[in-house]
Amino acid sequence: MKNFLVKTIANAGALAVAVWLLGKITLTGGSTGEKAATLIVVALVFGLVNMVVKPIVQVLTFPLFILTLGLFTLVVNALMLLLTSWVADKLDLSFHVDGFWTAVLGGLIISIVSWALNAFLPDGD
Repeated sequence: MKNFLVKTIANAGALAVAVWLLGKITLTGGSTGEKAATLIVVALVFGLVNMVVKPIVQVLTFPLFILTLGLFTLVVNALMLLLTSWVADKLDLSFHVDGFWTAVLGGLIISIVSWALNAFLPDGD
């Protein structure tokens, strides 16, 4: 349970960095507390999408991973971020990713920041 909480907080932090760096990834809302709560919920959705959908997409596109020597991971991460944006819209959350190339860059930023945060945050159950 602790590991899940740590990963969710790391994802929320990574999403916050992507929102801060990229103008086309937007998080609208009122107060800072509302934005933080929205980021936590979006991080939960992002984690769920990565846990359920991403492995299926990776298996179906395995030949492309081999052909591109793993660079297709950027496309899959972008698609997962776009799917998270779509689900957030359906849940009436104020998180939006505008466009595929923004999602590619956002996915790259989120991956790097999340990796760095997970390296420094405590791990364990």
